[in-house]
Amino acid sequence: MTVKPIVLVGAGGHARACIDVIEQTEGFEIIGLVGMPDELGTSVLGYPVLGTDQNLPELHQKSPNALITLGQIKTPEHRIRLFELLVQKGFRLPTIVSPRGYVSRHARVGEGTIVMHGAVVNAGARIGRNCILNTYSLVEHDVVIGDHCHVSTATVINGGVQVESGTFIGSNSSVRELIRVGQNCLIGMAQGVLSNVEDGSRVLNK
Repeated sequence: MTVKPIVLVGAGGHARACIDVIEQTEGFEIIGLVGMPDELGTSVLGYPVLGTDQNLPELHQKSPNALITLGQIKTPEHRIRLFELLVQKGFRLPTIVSPRGYVSRHARVGEGTIVMHGAVVNAGARIGRNCILNTYSLVEHDVVIGDHCHVSTATVINGGVQVESGTFIGSNSSVRELIRVGQNCLIGMAQGVLSNVEDGSRVLNK
């Protein structure tokens, strides 16, 4: 197997979880991370923070591959900005699937998306670009998830659901089959989503 270099963009807690997944895929060698100016010179699980966004052109010379490892809860804007910046700079954004996750051969997962440990993507599902399918999330048959979404830990999205771009679905939430969750929504932790959710909605515990 050819091992490819990859640079990780984002040096916080989510980066640690992504590192653990990437180390187990054996297809990529992490050369380092991109972080904030005050993170320069530090390391994350033994990998150095090599630069900031300003250093992306020179880092592209070391690695044509990149993954966004910045988390997403309150807003997708930061991940969207980084995705567009990396594409502009000529990086390839591979799809990363944990060997402890499962993606049906009848499903499709977009570039820059990571499928974490224990996550399942069932037959007929289509996942967009730059998404996070977090630990033990379940995406059932024929679900469509747009770009830049975060399906959080232990979430269940039942068959035929459509989740539009930029949406966050919190841990332990369950989405009823065949409904639509609009763009840029925020579904809080442990929510039972039983009907369509309009664009930009926030569904939170009272």
